[in-house]
Amino acid sequence: MTTGNFKSFEILDQEASSAFEVLDIQTALEIGEKAVALGIERKYPITISIELDGSEVFRQALPGASYEHAGWITRKSNVVNLTHHSTMYERVKSEEDGIDWHQSRGVVDETHAIHGGGFPLINKDGKFRGVLLISGLPQVEDHLFAAEVLNG
Repeated sequence: MTTGNFKSFEILDQEASSAFEVLDIQTALEIGEKAVALGIERKYPITISIELDGSEVFRQALPGASYEHAGWITRKSNVVNLTHHSTMYERVKSEEDGIDWHQSRGVVDETHAIHGGGFPLINKDGKFRGVLLISGLPQVEDHLFAAEVLNG
């Protein structure tokens, strides 16, 4: 199964538990640095991107990363910015509901990828502020890595 046997409510719990008391550029930099350090330690061939309030504030490709990751990051970002939920949540929820996610949202896969690795950045008050994006691993691992960076 491509979705790691997740349940949508479990992913919502991950999202809620990753809320930040303070979420500013300094916080985004710390998130990015943590992701880079873990990625290098594990030799992950990934690209990491962080958006805050609609602007990209961090991007780093690690050794072995592909230029194709940029397209995936854009497509995943489009999903999270549209829904304010993780890309994996959107995938799992649409499978649970038996719907075509793209059709229901009026978008296409070429611009919106419901593949793991896009994770919302939210304040403790629940306000959506941005996105952490991981690309380069299989989608379940992209999602788990993003969740670990934010919750670990």
